[in-house]
Amino acid sequence: MNATPPEELSGELTIGEHKTEAAGLTAIIKSFEHVFTRTTPARGWTALYKLNQKDGYDCPSCAWPDPDHDRSSIAEYCESGAKAVADEVMTRHTASPVLFQRYSVAELRGKTDFWLGQQGRLTQPMLLAEGATHYKPIRWDEAFDRIGQELKALASPDEAIFYTSGRTANETAWLYQLFVRMFGTNNMPDCSNMCHESTSVALGDTLGLGKASIVYDDFEKADVIIIMGQNPGTNAPRMMTPLEKARRKGAKIIAVNPLIETGLMAFRNPQSPRDMLTGGQKLTDQFLQIRINADLALLKAVCKLLLAEEQKAPGTVFDQNFIKTHTEGYDQFIHSLSHYELDDLVGQTGVSLAEIRQLVDTIKHTRKIIICWAMGLTQHKNAVATIQELINLLLLKGSIGIEGGGAAPIRGHSNVQGDRTMGIWEKPKPAFLDKLREVIGFEPPRKDGFDTVAAVKAMHEGKAHVFFGMGGNFALATSDTNYTAEALQNCRLTVHVSTKLNRSHLTHGKTALILPCLGHSDIDVQATGEQFLTMENTTGVVQMSKGVVEPVSEHMKSEPAIVAGVAKATIGNRNGVDWDALVADYGRIRELIAKTVDGFQDFNQKVRKPGGFYLPNGPRKRSFPTSSGKARFTVNAPEQAIMKPDELMLMTIRSHDQFNTTVYGNDDRYRGIYNERRVLFMHKDDMANRGLHEKQVVDLHSHYDGKLRTAHQFMVVPYTIPRGCVAAYFPETNVLIPIDSKADKSNTPTSKSIVITVTAAV
Repeated sequence: MNATPPEELSGELTIGEHKTEAAGLTAIIKSFEHVFTRTTPARGWTALYKLNQKDGYDCPSCAWPDPDHDRSSIAEYCESGAKAVADEVMTRHTASPVLFQRYSVAELRGKTDFWLGQQGRLTQPMLLAEGATHYKPIRWDEAFDRIGQELKALASPDEAIFYTSGRTANETAWLYQLFVRMFGTNNMPDCSNMCHESTSVALGDTLGLGKASIVYDDFEKADVIIIMGQNPGTNAPRMMTPLEKARRKGAKIIAVNPLIETGLMAFRNPQSPRDMLTGGQKLTDQFLQIRINADLALLKAVCKLLLAEEQKAPGTVFDQNFIKTHTEGYDQFIHSLSHYELDDLVGQTGVSLAEIRQLVDTIKHTRKIIICWAMGLTQHKNAVATIQELINLLLLKGSIGIEGGGAAPIRGHSNVQGDRTMGIWEKPKPAFLDKLREVIGFEPPRKDGFDTVAAVKAMHEGKAHVFFGMGGNFALATSDTNYTAEALQNCRLTVHVSTKLNRSHLTHGKTALILPCLGHSDIDVQATGEQFLTMENTTGVVQMSKGVVEPVSEHMKSEPAIVAGVAKATIGNRNGVDWDALVADYGRIRELIAKTVDGFQDFNQKVRKPGGFYLPNGPRKRSFPTSSGKARFTVNAPEQAIMKPDELMLMTIRSHDQFNTTVYGNDDRYRGIYNERRVLFMHKDDMANRGLHEKQVVDLHSHYDGKLRTAHQFMVVPYTIPRGCVAAYFPETNVLIPIDSKADKSNTPTSKSIVITVTAAV
């Protein structure tokens, strides 16, 4: 079974101009087009009007925070959010049992991921029996019984994997981890393992808390905002609004990225008459187009140059009072800088010393510095070290725990941070387990479970036999696609809780189940009436999310109800846990969360306040929950990749028409790519050296530990990217990432630094 999408080109690739402004009128048109061509005007308008409002529901797309105060009454959402909502509220098509009757699993496997997504919402539980060719409908009670029987038949609870995607609400996540731990395992890999786990490890080691140290309003108060390894115009478009406000108030914005992305350059605010009439706001004051994974070398060069300025005028560049009072390891870090030659560091970056000095001049006399980053930093072998070096820079400047300054990791999926807060983690903290024992009355497992990479290997090696996925598209989101497919095939049972059809449903174990769940926008009615859920955004705000449209099918269940159904069938009402009562009123789940998770006291009361509440965050108050009570400087060594003459460094990226593994269309209009996803962005000189021409079809090969991996059929596109670097969309290129190629300490797959060669396709 091949899990990769069909390796076929459309033959219709059109290469247009790179856009110079993000958003604008086109974003409005595209947003409405996606929603109103898929559902009725009344349903579509209701869904959009209530999206991200204080009395509405949380966007099923990214985790960008909502404004703390006033929110736009016109549209508190972006194009990406509108596309995600369109996928949830669509009524013109549904992936009903008729679809599965018409197409066999083999036939569905031959469709593109875009086609699969276009089939609409899943409407009924579906079963693929062992040896069957088609999914068929199954009753909920039968589905729960099958899952319970398989789980109880395992020799050990550790032979089951319980995966979670970032869309799962707090109440679902807490209930899910309770069931899994009562079942007896900590095998709870999640999507954090594949994106910001490097951030969590780096911030945990240095600041004591793996979350952002800023609030929404800090952007408008900052003097300098540095954006590293992130493309906000596509991946977090609402971020451009506070960036625009900061820029208009005089903040300097510095972008560091191998690709010059439209969303980093200028923003035409669709809600600003001035922007729509006169043109957008320039965002970036300086763009540093560094080589892939040269960020650590750049940061160390900046620190060396700042040290030289501090030595010229002591106390004017570094915040020595903050350093002495709130940090440790400063002397060791400063001494380590002498081990590196500035010219060597600059040479690794691919930018000039003059450009780096310009950055230093911009930040040397201000403390109000925010540094933002995303997967461009987190998905490398040295990702943790790079983020720790970023924190070193902020500590030197005293930019932690002040207004307008701090660390701002930009999380991906909507509640990925909340899931971790609720205990979705393969390495739970003892204090949290102690609370579960005290409140629920059982002894939770203490042994670390499998993270995502370890889970895939366990299934592949026959050490795990049941896979349960709470949302997501595991088969495509993980690295080493074909290896992952083989791992899932080894399972006796694979289960996916989903809203729409995706490739993971077609990459299955001997028996497979698809369980359709309610989406964020769906009204959720349980025994005691209409319910709401809660989410945590990237700045640590917890707020309610209440659906506003009728579900497209009466056969869907909410995620908490699905968890409860599986729990009842597997462990019953062990330790007096009444699963039915918890699902009947989600407030009862929140009462248990309040007793077991720090910062959630009076949860039911606080979350009803419009806009929600901030969770405690020590680093914002210069209180660092490390063993010493101080923030830590760390010593990190940059490592330059040694490349052979014919090798290139590949980074995976999203197109503008996708969110994670969900493909909304085949266009990437900001980069000027239309009607095709299998493209390779390459510098024209690298093309010439290989005798390649525009639109030539090539194969991509990765070489790791003596094994060759190939992604077939990509069309070459000349692009402004550093020499020796190339880029392509994921998940099509995940097949090239070895399962064992992962970040030190965090085990995050190295999706942004894949050494490849390119050959003309045969």
